[in-house]
Amino acid sequence: MKGRAAFTLVELLVVIAIISIVSALVFSAVKSARESAGAAKCLGNLRFLAEANGRYAGEHNGQYCYAQEKSNKVRWHGSRSSVSEKFDATQGPLAPYLGRDGRVKECPTFQQFLSGKESFENGSGGYGYNAIYIGGTPRNKWEGENMNNIPRPERTLMFADTALAREDGVQEYPYAEPYQWVAPNGRLAGPLSPSVHFRHGGKANVVWCDGHASPELPKRLGSGKNYYGGDEGKNSLGWVGPEVENGYWNPRRKLED
Repeated sequence: MKGRAAFTLVELLVVIAIISIVSALVFSAVKSARESAGAAKCLGNLRFLAEANGRYAGEHNGQYCYAQEKSNKVRWHGSRSSVSEKFDATQGPLAPYLGRDGRVKECPTFQQFLSGKESFENGSGGYGYNAIYIGGTPRNKWEGENMNNIPRPERTLMFADTALAREDGVQEYPYAEPYQWVAPNGRLAGPLSPSVHFRHGGKANVVWCDGHASPELPKRLGSGKNYYGGDEGKNSLGWVGPEVENGYWNPRRKLED
């Protein structure tokens, strides 16, 4: 009887190598497609959030939603009956404008970065508000800015991808912090820890006061550890745009860009 033809060891190794390469390429393509889909959905969430804030302003004499109340019981993304409780994401001032469930839609990509079950303030969906200039003003941090007082809405940040760096990773953080905090007289008064999160392939999604959303590269990443022991640079936290006069956060900056 004639012997059966069989694969040699070399041929088997070649086949295994080809299968491994093809599998890696397929996995990479699927991962890339998922990341792109997540980033696209995130941009849509931010546009919807800006639209909700615009509807809020339309019913409140042009004033955008405030970022927080003095009582420390209400934020733009939720409210609570006491400071010892978690925020209820269905009861924030923007809730009536956020669809049927009244919640901020969550960034799908952000879920893979979250660490632990507890977060700084649950309910913001992985997004942060420009609290110093839009959700508040230097003269009155408890009152949202009037939409008619923004001369360059297309280059004034409203919401962005954000996070808070902790020792074990990142958590939700409801504010997009500019380069420096601002005194009541409008003067810059010292550096802030960054919170803009560049989680979409090294970019952060931003929605501007004219309603358009765009992915942005970091102008600068944070360095060192913050108050909570989180490494800002390692966790891809930083800022977008120019630093002078707080750049894209400040609608009345004098710089040209």
